[in-house]
Amino acid sequence: MSDNLQPRGSDDATFAQPLYTPIKRRSFFMYAGATAGASALVLAGCSKDSDPVKPNLPAGNSTTADGSISLGSGDVGVLNYAYALEQLEADFYSKVAALSNGASLLGATEFSYFQQVAKHEAIHRDFFKAALTRDAAGQVLRGLTPKYPAGTFDSRTTILATAKAFEDLGVAAYNGAGKLIKMPAYLVIAGQIVSVEARHAAYIRDLVAPGSFAEDGNASTSVNAQGLDLVMAPSAVLAVAQGFITEKLDGSSIGVNA
Repeated sequence: MSDNLQPRGSDDATFAQPLYTPIKRRSFFMYAGATAGASALVLAGCSKDSDPVKPNLPAGNSTTADGSISLGSGDVGVLNYAYALEQLEADFYSKVAALSNGASLLGATEFSYFQQVAKHEAIHRDFFKAALTRDAAGQVLRGLTPKYPAGTFDSRTTILATAKAFEDLGVAAYNGAGKLIKMPAYLVIAGQIVSVEARHAAYIRDLVAPGSFAEDGNASTSVNAQGLDLVMAPSAVLAVAQGFITEKLDGSSIGVNA
């Protein structure tokens, strides 16, 4: 197999099948957030002639001179970048969903919502891991160790504030990474996932302040004057996300062809 990635072809159901394996198949179709995977990350394959993308993330997750873990370059770098953010979101929501006092902290309805979102985010995380494992074996970002400020899971206020921060960051991250993706199949999936993240973000905003889901007029945190969501470059996103991740990440080569 070459170090290049190539969409396989037109039979989505067939090509997507291997990606379902590490994900619970039943869960994959159960939630709206999973529709991204159903239309397939038709990756894989090996074609050195037609694909200019050349991932570069040595096996075992190389580190830079300052000890940071490189996310790699090309589309692999973008996928590892998304995988890192999805790891963080999935971990956060799983911890909320597991709170023994979750229903009393958030109320039964909100707690149920968080439990559903936890499954969405777990699917997103597992999806990227499966895609990278299948198409860039040996270049998959390691499992990260999230960290949170004291009291993050102690109150509805802190839980919602963290959820809002993560969802807004995720939407801006996908918007910013879109232009770095070379493969159309990856871009399609990223577009489907960001739409789900945007739904999460809108709902969380409404929980924080009813009626604020669009936050019209606050271009510094959400929709701008052109009616568009924020866009953040990987360097800006990682600067924020790094506060919640123990390992230091280096995204300086994300999207760059080696």
